[in-house]
Amino acid sequence: MIIGYARVSTDDQKLEAQTDALEGAGAERIFADKITGSARSRPQLDQMIDQLRQGDVVVVTKYDRLARSLRDLLDIVQTIRERGAGFRSLAEDIDTTTPAGRLVFHVFASIAQFERERISERTREGLQAARKRGRVGGRPPALSPAQRDEVKRMRDEEHRSLAEIARLFKVSTKTVRRVT
Repeated sequence: MIIGYARVSTDDQKLEAQTDALEGAGAERIFADKITGSARSRPQLDQMIDQLRQGDVVVVTKYDRLARSLRDLLDIVQTIRERGAGFRSLAEDIDTTTPAGRLVFHVFASIAQFERERISERTREGLQAARKRGRVGGRPPALSPAQRDEVKRMRDEEHRSLAEIARLFKVSTKTVRRVT
């Protein structure tokens, strides 16, 4: 049996384009989740995997509808394979029901992982270069050095409440608590 899986990340996104493509690919049954891909629990995906039988083929429109990370994708496809089923992704033209398709799947997954690691590496390099030029990322401090000194004095010497100090400086009580 060809079984489709569709997923959108938010309630205002529509599943129709995916379900139409899956039906066009011959899916006899379609499981669909409206939940972010990074969520641990995807009820329809879990139910689909539980119902897989030997010889079934799971079809998705794009592999990122099934998983958010390479590790997640490999784990899910391995689980599908352990059930005796195959996996097909329409957009990437991947079909693990054949030896060549399995090879393509692993090569494609490795390239995707390599690209994610390169992006992360370039980001780190860019941040280091910016720091060398004196630029610092992140939010600006909520309090100036003089304000920090005053907050510390009011808190430690005058023993004023954190809430009162926070109101005076228009910051959160956490910010007041963190002043060292």
